[in-house]
Amino acid sequence: MHRRIIVPSALAASLLLAIPASAADFQPGAPGIGDSYYPASGNGGYDVSHYDLRLKYQPETDLLEGTATILATTKQNLSRFNLDLGLKVSEVRVNGRLAKFTTSGDHELEVTPAAPLEKNKAISVVVRYAGKPSEFKVDGWSAWARTPDGGVAAQEPDSAVWWFPSNDHPLDKATFDVSVSVPDGTQAISNGVLQSQSSRLGWTRFNWRSNRPQATYLATLAVGKFDITTDKTANGLPVLNAYSKDLGDNAGAARASIERTTEVAEWLEGVFGPYPFNSLGGYVPNVTSGFALETQTRPFYSPRQFANGANVSVVVHELAHQWYGDSVSVQDWKDIWVNEGFARYSQWLWSEKEGEGTAQELADYVYATRTAEDPFWTVKPGDPGAENQFHIAVYDRGALALQALRNEIGDEDFFAILKGWPQEFAYGNARVGDFVRYAERVSGKPLAGLFDTWLYQPSKPAASTAAAAGLSAPAAAAPATGPTARSAARSAAPKPAQPKSWKKIAATNTVHDHDEH
Repeated sequence: MHRRIIVPSALAASLLLAIPASAADFQPGAPGIGDSYYPASGNGGYDVSHYDLRLKYQPETDLLEGTATILATTKQNLSRFNLDLGLKVSEVRVNGRLAKFTTSGDHELEVTPAAPLEKNKAISVVVRYAGKPSEFKVDGWSAWARTPDGGVAAQEPDSAVWWFPSNDHPLDKATFDVSVSVPDGTQAISNGVLQSQSSRLGWTRFNWRSNRPQATYLATLAVGKFDITTDKTANGLPVLNAYSKDLGDNAGAARASIERTTEVAEWLEGVFGPYPFNSLGGYVPNVTSGFALETQTRPFYSPRQFANGANVSVVVHELAHQWYGDSVSVQDWKDIWVNEGFARYSQWLWSEKEGEGTAQELADYVYATRTAEDPFWTVKPGDPGAENQFHIAVYDRGALALQALRNEIGDEDFFAILKGWPQEFAYGNARVGDFVRYAERVSGKPLAGLFDTWLYQPSKPAASTAAAAGLSAPAAAAPATGPTARSAARSAAPKPAQPKSWKKIAATNTVHDHDEH
């Protein structure tokens, strides 16, 4: 028998290999992900890949009970980590073992696992919780809307903390399974595809799946009594629309708009490329708000969006977000222009397609009718500030920047960029600067100055600058000479007439009024 003799130095080396990292090597994950506008949003130290939410909701009492299973990967050696949740937690398990937990701030759930978590390891976190979402407020504000027959979670930039624990920032996207049990005769609507539905002992369970990466604020839940329509696109994608049964006088206009979802999406595919998700649709619950939201695969619409009749333009706006905002999401909330400027410009393109005013005519009208003294021009769409994140300038001035780009580089490169960008950054995140560099690469032109003028300067671009960008100015402000005969003629023209589509588009301006808090 041969025995191996281990000398002291070799023994010491082997012991070092066996000893785990010291406690000092494990640190708490950051309580925020680092957003410049919302420092407390999201968390550091891990990345979520999947949420499995098993919920039970009682409309009469607004009681929501949930078990969330979160699959994630650690990004550092973690002694503890945070989740974002506003409801009361009864138990947390990490990798199957009970974990300690406490709360801090408005919605921070601090979890200390039984054993520290090593970097780059797959982990599972199970959170059991319950509460009445409508009773949870942040600075007096709620993202949960009670309806006569249920409740709805749909808000921006935050809504997840009202109904499930998460890493609540667009930087950490994940796939979702949402299973909701509600009283028989009531429906639960969420993102993606309805996988199955079953009833037992007076309760019906709806199982939804969203199989592409999804930001937490784009996850939605609506419980109530709905009229539901279903169909399939030419490519076989399921289409599901839902309308509260008590929409009153707005019911017809809502249906006349949202039932055109498939048509609009097919048109947008021609502009932005293949539709990026596994289903289509929209829903209109009986809420008192006035905004709409691009909740992934199934946009949320307030009934008030249709108070003056059908308006397909708002459907265009929210579906455009499926590419610009949902598939390609903000890196930081200051990058909101890469969402809203493009969604507004899609409305201008729809107007052009419908023969109700070209994008050029709409851009000319915006520039001409907003005087230099209008505070509109002091908001910088490229970095508007948290207080102006959904200001109309992010939308209209943001769209002006795109028309200026179109005029500068020509239609061929411009539409190649609109279609290529969602492919380049599909299911990821991007900054305004990323778009500028991408546009320069495709067009072969230096564009930083153009974007600085239209996205970052806190004043109205001069008439000569507008003329050079192919935009009209009031006759009184026309330069003596223009860079080209075409732009000079446009500059000297009378104030542009209001395009036919203007009022329809303006009626959707409340898409940015996210019940600001």
